[in-house]
This record gives sequence, C-alpha cells and structure tokens, in this order.
Amino acid sequence: MAPALSRTLGASSVAALRPSPSRGLPRGALVPQGRRCARGVRWDAGRGERVVGARCVSAVAEKAAAEEEEAAGEKFEYQAEVSRLMDLIVHSLYSHKEVFLRELVSNASDALDKLRFLSVTDPSMLAGGSEMEIRIKPDPEAGTITITDTGIGMTKDELKDCLGTIAQSGTSKFLKALKENKELGADNGLIGQFGVGFYSAFLVAEKIVVSTKSPKVDKQYVWEAEADSSSYVIKEETDPEKMLTRGTQITLFLREDDKYEFADPMRIQGLVKNYSQFVSFPIFTWQEKSRTVEVEEEESKEGEEAIEGEKEKKKKTITEKYWDWELANETKPIWMRNPKEVEKTEYNEFYKKAFNEFLDPLAHAHFTTEGEVEFRSVLYIPGMAPLSNEEIMNPKTKNIRLYVKRVFISDDFDGELFPRYLSFVKGVVDSNDLPLNVSREILQESRIVRIMRKRLVRKTFDMIQDIADKDEKEDYKKFWESFGKFMKLGCIEDSGNQKRLAPLLRFHSSKNEKDLISLDQYVENMPESQKALYYIATDSLQSAKTAPFLEKLVQKDIEVLYLIEPIDEVAIQNLQTYKEKKFVDISKEDLELGDEDEDKEKESKQEYTLLCDWIKQQLGDKVAKVQISKRLSSSPCVLVSGKFGWSANMERLMKAQTLGDTSSLEFMRGRRIFEINPDHPIVKDLSAACKNEPESTEAKRAVELLYETALISSGYTPESPAELGGKIYEMMTIALGGRWGRSDSEDAEATTSETNVEMDSSEATTTEVVEPSEVRTESDPWRD
Repeated sequence: MAPALSRTLGASSVAALRPSPSRGLPRGALVPQGRRCARGVRWDAGRGERVVGARCVSAVAEKAAAEEEEAAGEKFEYQAEVSRLMDLIVHSLYSHKEVFLRELVSNASDALDKLRFLSVTDPSMLAGGSEMEIRIKPDPEAGTITITDTGIGMTKDELKDCLGTIAQSGTSKFLKALKENKELGADNGLIGQFGVGFYSAFLVAEKIVVSTKSPKVDKQYVWEAEADSSSYVIKEETDPEKMLTRGTQITLFLREDDKYEFADPMRIQGLVKNYSQFVSFPIFTWQEKSRTVEVEEEESKEGEEAIEGEKEKKKKTITEKYWDWELANETKPIWMRNPKEVEKTEYNEFYKKAFNEFLDPLAHAHFTTEGEVEFRSVLYIPGMAPLSNEEIMNPKTKNIRLYVKRVFISDDFDGELFPRYLSFVKGVVDSNDLPLNVSREILQESRIVRIMRKRLVRKTFDMIQDIADKDEKEDYKKFWESFGKFMKLGCIEDSGNQKRLAPLLRFHSSKNEKDLISLDQYVENMPESQKALYYIATDSLQSAKTAPFLEKLVQKDIEVLYLIEPIDEVAIQNLQTYKEKKFVDISKEDLELGDEDEDKEKESKQEYTLLCDWIKQQLGDKVAKVQISKRLSSSPCVLVSGKFGWSANMERLMKAQTLGDTSSLEFMRGRRIFEINPDHPIVKDLSAACKNEPESTEAKRAVELLYETALISSGYTPESPAELGGKIYEMMTIALGGRWGRSDSEDAEATTSETNVEMDSSEATTTEVVEPSEVRTESDPWRD
C-alpha cells in the first residue's frame, strides 16, 4: 500500500492554483461546492494567508479497507475431486452390494409417488394411460438389469440437477417445495433424502444408461456414465423403438464379477422380496415359468398303409417353459392398516410369510405411536423357542425388521431396539423419523432410538401380561416353557423393568410341586405372620423336596419356592424384594421364622454349649461355628452357609464354570456353620460322649462322619468321596457285625483267605519277569 499523503502545498504551487482576476474566473471555481472533490481529496482555503491547503485521504481509506479485509479473511469455495468422491460414495457408504436394488426401487417408488401427487391437481400428467408400476428385467446372457418405472420422469435440466449433482436429493427438493406451498402440504410417503442412493448402482455396474421421459416435455433424454469416469453424457433419444410413454428406464451393465449373481432372475426376485416387499406400487420381475400343455401326436397304424387324412391322432402332456412377468410384492404391509379392520387370521398369515414360521404366534400387538416419535409396529410372541441353542440369548437374531416408509432397512441390531432378554420377540417397525446413516444400514444412537426402545419394550410386556391373564392357562404354560429363562435373565440385566418382570415369573413350591405358581399367588397364600418370601436353590425338584432345610418350615405350613434352574438364584437375588417383602434363602444362617420360643432356645443353648464347643474342636477350620438349629425337626444336623457368601448351590455352579477363577472360590465361598438338632438321638448320644468320654475315638469318628454326611445332604460336595465311602463301610461293619448269626469259623476262614492272598501277592512280586524279546522258539530264523 502507498503511504498516505498529507501535506500543505507550497507558495509556488498555490500561485498556480490561485484564480487570476484577469481570467475572469470566480474565486470558488477551482474548489467544488462542499469543499470536497469527487476522489476524496479535501480542499481547505485559508482566509487569512490566502493559501489553499489540499489533503489527500484516498490512500488512507484504501488502507483501512485492506486492513479490514485482512482481518475478516478471504473466502474460498470448497473444491472436490469428483472421481475420488464417487469412489468414496460407492465403496465406503455401503456394506453390501445388494442394496443397490433397494435404492433404485426406492427412487422408482418416489417417482411414482410424485406423479400421483401432481396428478391430483393436473390430470394431464397421467396422459398415456400407463399403469403406475415398476418392472425389473435381468438378462443373464447380456449381463444387464433393466429397471423401468412409469413415474414422473425427468427433463434435461432435471437430469443435470439430480443425477449430475452429487448428494442433491430430488425428493428432498420436491418435499421442500410442497412444504412451501401450504395448500398442498407434504407427502410423507416419499423415501429419498440423501441424494446418493442412485450412485450405489456403481457397486455392481461398470456403466449406467438412464432413459427418461417427463410428461412436462415432448422429448426423451438419455443419460450415460461409466463407473471410473468423472463426467457423463446427456443426449436426446432418437430411436423410435426405445421411446417411453412416461417414466424412467435404468439399464445397468454389470461388472464381470457380478454378472453371475445379480443377473440371475431368482436372485433379483429374492432381493425385491427382502428389501422392497411392502412398497406401495406393484413390482414385477421377469421370471422363467413352466406350464403343462397337451399336444397332438400323429402315428401310423402298423401293418397298413397310411391313407392321407386317416391317421390316428394321440395326445400327450409335456412341460413347456416360458418367460413372463411375476408380481414380487404381493404381501401387503399389514401394519399400515387400522388394527380394528385386521382379523387374527390375517395377522397369523402375515407372521408366517414374513418370518418363515409354521406355527401360529402365541400373541401379537399392533399399535401406532405418535408424539415425539411416530412409528407403526406389529410385534409377535413366537409359538415355540428357537431350535438352535445359538439363537437363545443372542441379540442379533434378525427377529426385528426395520422399515422406513415401507422399505426394508435392516434386521441386524445389537440391542438398539430390544434388550437381549427380549431377543425372541419378532416383528416389524416402520418409522419416518429414524436417525439413519447415509447407507440406511446403521441405526444411530439418539434420543429418538431410546424412546422407541422404551415403548417397544413396554408393549411387549403388555402382550406377555395379556397371555398370563387369560383364563386359558395353557398358552402361558407354553410361553414359560419356551421363554421363561429369558424373563429371568431380564431380572438380572434390566433393573428398570423388574416391576414388570417379577409378576411374570413362575416357580414350583413346597405346596405346588406339579404346577407352577406366580409370586402374586405366593403372597396371597402367605399367613399374616409371615414377613418374608422363602426359597431354596438346588439342582433338581427332587433334591429340593428332600432338603433338610425344609423340615421346620413344612411343619409350620410355610410355603417355600423351589429354584431348580441355574439362573433362578441369581434372578431372585437381583429382585431382592417383591411387594415390600424380602426374599430369604432358607439354606443360610440367621433364619427367622417369627414364632420362636426364646426361653426354650436359651435353655437348649445352655445345655448344649459344651457339645457345640467340643464338635467345633473336632472339626477345626472346616466350620466357622457350631450352633443349635431352628430349622431341623427330623435330621440330626445340617450345614448352612453364611449370610453374605455363596450358597451351596451357587458354589456348585461357580465350580462348573469353564472360565471360572479358582482363586475367587475361596474368597467368595461362604463360611460354613454346623447346626445340630438337639432332639435327635444321635446328637443326644454325642452329648453324653462329650460329657463322659470326650477322648473317645469312636465318638470323634462319628462327628467326622456326621459332618461329611451333612455336606452331601446340604448340597455341598465332599473333598474326598472315596474317603467318605470308606468311613461309611467301616461304620456299617461295626453296626452289622454278627447281627444275623455269623459264626466265628467263618471269620477265621475269611482271615485265612486274606492271609493267603497276601502271601500269593508277596510271591508274585519275586517272580522273574521274562521280556517278550527274550523268548525264542526253536523255529526262530534269527536264532544264533
């Protein structure tokens, strides 16, 4: 920038500028009115010194403008390498090549929707009488796919605007125009929104030819482009045989690698049924068919000359193959209809067709949600559990099919719409508000998705509760046999819905060994004095019924829940309470039944304190303590676990874990408490032995055997089963010795035989062993 000029002109210069009287010029002739010139030069005339001062401010103004522009920065337009951008769109947005057909059919559906909408105000748009439909014709020999629709078509300018401009959606522009025109409103049936779906055709095509005819103009235009090119060609169609009445025809010239797969008519029909089965316009595919026809066969009579006109005519049946159009989307979107107008048989038929099932569902729910999120859905409870174990508890079961405006988007979810424990629910969800990524394959996490998930889960619970409330209990019995484990898993994984899950649980109990009861039924049967819900966890119904922990509770008519499946105990522990009543494990210490006689307990405790201390001394660290039991009536003893550790059942399950941590077993294993029944004869005998002969070997062995027997009856696993077996045999020998009159001579014979066996065994140890290699026969050819 030039420096600003600011100086006063000298006398000589002023003289040249001063007006001369002889020239007759007025004094102000050289000075413009307002004392300012047009180029920003200010003129000042000094009255006293008759000197005219000139100050130039133009450079100052330029400098200020330049500094302001520099501070604001220069603006530039984004540039893009078109070929690279196209490569990204084609190969990076989509995970599967097959989605190209979904995108092109969706575009065709939008074109038909636009035509239908505009024809309401302008019937001339439908001139030509063509049906509104989509036709797809694969050609395996030529390696092409032709997709034709009778929609709105495009003019030359629209071709450049829609296909020549990447990421510009014609549908979005159409919707915007409709919204601006308040009289027409917006059509929510239109699918497109991103403006890149058309280019997905380059996933399988090396060249695309688009021929289109708009009812707005008389000319038909052709758009051509190749996959690796950054340019395209538009020309006018002149071939009369290729003229269209109305609409668009897209021809894909498939790549060599994709010809075999996507030029197959059956493959195309399968893709249409999967992705576009519920598009509102008929979709026809070109298919090979067969039919049976009768033809006449001429034969001459044997032994006679055939006379013309007197030939015997026979008919035979042959199978004839031919090609014809076949409707691919005959199943209607049942969720778009009013639930009051749909019969149960229609729901069942839709379920079987959509999910390839052969049994009727146990229940269905058809609903529409409006408000923050608008979507329609039909959900089903299957008639049976999955046959494959891999599908159980698998969040990616492909049971929920997501549609956007009746176009299939995905069925591959990882818990976005349903939690894992409800993965068995099958159904359809159709929404216009889903936040999808550009490829329409990934459901992005957002507040909308969380709201949808919450409402879908709530409707599912309502559907299951309806089955449970039916008078016909057989349906819920089928449901529980198939999906009961899922409900228990929900109690563990979904704390927010435990209040809905708990009433759905079913268990066997001490008063209902054959039939399952709900927690509500258990609470109704409880006496007023009972303050808790009692349960016992075992590995089978039989072991639960015979467990010693039950004795006193059964005697007092207190019902106990049997938890016989591995997941049951964990589920109940996560529930903790039901209707403000706690769950209590009767196999753990400090069991309170509510009607104890404190005086009697205190007396028994004082009487057997010495026995408890003596037994604890014999067992050492195997038990934490020995005490009088409140839960036994017929068994001599029982081994209970501590309040905060694992129960015997849980310890057994954790040991069986393939990837279980053995170091944590000792840490998490509950302390074991040995409880004795003071009313049992064995305990009374041991009490006498403790007082009269505390060092008795037999008494000590009895305590050991009593403890190890209690291990088994309480659900624990003895450390050495063989050693326990030996102790039992020894006790049996003592108990049975001579009871049935066995003579002393038999004992002597038994002793002698044992001695002989011992001698034989000692001789056997001194016998010389000859290795096989040293034994040689007379005929051995290798003998020296």
